[in-house]
Amino acid sequence: MSGYNAVLARNTGNAPKGIGPYSQTVAFSHYNNLSAQLPIDPASGAVVAGGVKAQAEQCFKNIKAVVESVDHTMEDVVRITIFLKNIADMDTVNSVYSTFFPGYVPVLTTVAVAALPMDALVQVEALISNGVGTIPQAPQAGDLIKTVKNTENAPVSALSAQTVAFSHYNNLSAQLPIDPKTGKLVAGGVKEQTTQCLKNIKAILEGIDVPFDDIVKITVFVKNLSDIERVNEVYTTFFPDSAIARAVGYFPARTVVAAAGLPLDALVQIEAVVSHGDGTPPQLVEDRHGIVIKANNTANAPTHALSTQTVAFSHYNHLSAQLPLDPNTGKVVGSGVKEQTEQCLKNIKAIVESIDHTLSDVVKANIFLKNIEDIAALDEVYTAFFPGGVPARRIVGVSALPENARVQIDVVLANAEGTPPKK
Repeated sequence: MSGYNAVLARNTGNAPKGIGPYSQTVAFSHYNNLSAQLPIDPASGAVVAGGVKAQAEQCFKNIKAVVESVDHTMEDVVRITIFLKNIADMDTVNSVYSTFFPGYVPVLTTVAVAALPMDALVQVEALISNGVGTIPQAPQAGDLIKTVKNTENAPVSALSAQTVAFSHYNNLSAQLPIDPKTGKLVAGGVKEQTTQCLKNIKAILEGIDVPFDDIVKITVFVKNLSDIERVNEVYTTFFPDSAIARAVGYFPARTVVAAAGLPLDALVQIEAVVSHGDGTPPQLVEDRHGIVIKANNTANAPTHALSTQTVAFSHYNHLSAQLPLDPNTGKVVGSGVKEQTEQCLKNIKAIVESIDHTLSDVVKANIFLKNIEDIAALDEVYTAFFPGGVPARRIVGVSALPENARVQIDVVLANAEGTPPKK
């Protein structure tokens, strides 16, 4: 890859030093990927005293410090993801969140998980726009603007935008199975709820004139992992959506997460990242049209019928979550977290190399552990693959993983050459 459009990792002393081998923020092209922030006082390195409100305030203070350290403001935040230990704390955390976003609101995902590092009650993650970009002296880079859209055909919330576009990506708020006409959960079980989540996503995309098959990454948060087959039955009625996508059997990259709790006690919640071929103003016409999605699979990593290993669009590749599966046998390797972490990262490396990239191009890693106490053992392996600790990172503990695995990892990858048409 060219070093011209460079991966840029940065840290500030005004926010907590990472509790592992990762950077506070990693920028590439027009996005900054922030590591999930715990409620750690940067001066003491300890979790702040008090309950979930005090912890939420510290998480957002840490995000603000990181954002300001790279000469941005909180209005540059595109997405916020809130991980809670207890979903009942959501209203308290939202009251804090609102003080940091009194006017403009980004897209939002809120989910409860089984455990968080340092036994925290809350952890908050942010994705921010990078108007200046990382291409030196790129024309018009500093003039790009966010585009915020909402439609009455999908649920509306005062706390979040339905979609925020910047440059060549649309980021959607996670969709719950809410009927937009009644504002209530739809009747029925997980199949009906999955249908409504995907209908809401489709309505949002139709509201911005974007085809459903422009989705590059889906994250499914499911209350009971045993429901995933029923979720999949519905999923395949929405993907592939168009004749072109059906002809090539296109599915987005995908991650499935077992949630300890979801807002409104829902059984499922779905988040989407979407390509934005038109870009956001004032990109030139020749820079805005004709950029294509490039989906890729390799036999050197596990394949799945309902997801593509990696989907590239413009300057990013989004990888499906990798389990510790041997690609030759399709079976989980080993019984310990070290062996399983190594296999997950081998699979990621194989995918990355299959598209002529290297692990140094990874800008963000999302790690899901069956036992949060396995972080130290995981890091022993992780540092061998990322010795510089450059990618931003998120770790959460989950109650279950597919194939009864102990670890699952997905990554976001820089794509310096972009996707066609290249000028």
